Amino acid sequence: MDSICVAEARQPTAIGRQVLLRGWIRTRRDSKAGFSFLELNDGTSLASVQVIAPAALENYDSEVKHLTAGASVAIEGTVRQSPAAGQATEVEASRVTVIGTADAETYPLQKKQHSFEFLRTIAHLRPRTNTFGAIARVRNCVSRSIHEFFQERGFLYIHSPIITASDCEGAGEMFKVSTLDLANIPRSDGKIDYTKDFFGKPAYLTVSGQLNAEIFACALGKVYTFGPTFRAENSNTSRHLAEFWMVEPEMAFYELADNMQLAEEFLKRIFRDVLERCGEDMRFFAERIDKTVIDTLTHVVEQEFLRLSYTEAIEVLEKSGEKFEFPVRWGTDLQSEHERFLTEKHFQRPVILFDYPASIKPFYMRVNDDGRTVRAMDILVPRVGEIIGGSQREERLDVLTERIKTLGMNPDDYWWYADLRRYGTVPHAGFGLGLERALLFITGMQNIRDVVPFPRTPGSAEF
Repeated sequence: MDSICVAEARQPTAIGRQVLLRGWIRTRRDSKAGFSFLELNDGTSLASVQVIAPAALENYDSEVKHLTAGASVAIEGTVRQSPAAGQATEVEASRVTVIGTADAETYPLQKKQHSFEFLRTIAHLRPRTNTFGAIARVRNCVSRSIHEFFQERGFLYIHSPIITASDCEGAGEMFKVSTLDLANIPRSDGKIDYTKDFFGKPAYLTVSGQLNAEIFACALGKVYTFGPTFRAENSNTSRHLAEFWMVEPEMAFYELADNMQLAEEFLKRIFRDVLERCGEDMRFFAERIDKTVIDTLTHVVEQEFLRLSYTEAIEVLEKSGEKFEFPVRWGTDLQSEHERFLTEKHFQRPVILFDYPASIKPFYMRVNDDGRTVRAMDILVPRVGEIIGGSQREERLDVLTERIKTLGMNPDDYWWYADLRRYGTVPHAGFGLGLERALLFITGMQNIRDVVPFPRTPGSAEF
């Protein structure tokens, strides 16, 4: 007898095999003909496998007929061809072992449909639903593709620190890490005395692994980080999380054009893999969440991304005749409505914008010869707008130092970053992709809290 998963048992190649399945009951229906239909799911596929439990089973009356949604069981039986439409196989049970019961009166997943708002309150159980099982499988597929893409191209996977003393974005929206007694904080000259703290200085949860990745890129060539990042932005929108995952490659000897090309190939790879490896789940999202998701992904994979300067984009927007909520003018950051207009209405394909105003970008981006713009790039896609942000990094020590000062930051805090420019500086570039933002685009889900296993948002840190 083979121990297999539900996904295997659903395949015609399993017909005739003696199998052992383990999973959770979705539904039970009793037939007057003297048997029960059990719908068994173990998370390996969207659809369940139908189990025929005959009345001849020794525990049929005592246990099988009382199984409810959520109960866990082990099924021994034979896979056979199913006479029912819509399923290739079913399993005729020779033994049903009840492992764990679920009280039908209190188990919260009794109904077929629940609001996503309700399911967020039971994040420990929502992976058992079709939607969140599908999200978990797609998230796994994307994560696998990320690693495969970079590993196949000779990148090294670098583990950047979660605790840092540097603010990569310069926005100050960082969680502090401290062991100080909050009821008795040591002070010196009226200020917090961080010399008494664990690290002897202020420390934070990282907002990005980029600066650390640059260190390794400037020694090993091509590297990437992929891990959790944090932002203490007090925002309750459908697009913000306090804890999220970022993949951030950094490449020595890359300039902006190289960066844009790699990012385009990267996006196309992960979208193509999702379409090929998660077909059943993607059809579910197209049927239940957003009917356009498969067509949109296919369109992105097949289209060449348009490259357009920020200045040219502003001109297009100003001449569009559209009434935007946020006015458009050179020197301001583009909003989602502007980005979606460019990709969905005007060009009808993904757009890579580059050469943004220096005033709206971080200190580490390379300044262009005009002195007004930096070698930044954003990839815009339909429905979500910006999905990737990146730049060629500033490799000139004098220009970098001046930028840090101009933005009101202390150059001494970045002495090690400046050393990379003192000792064998090279042109280099990189970009960042927020995993959850990408999953919103892939699945068509509307709230970023529903594409992360356990959302961390203001006032919410359950589980």
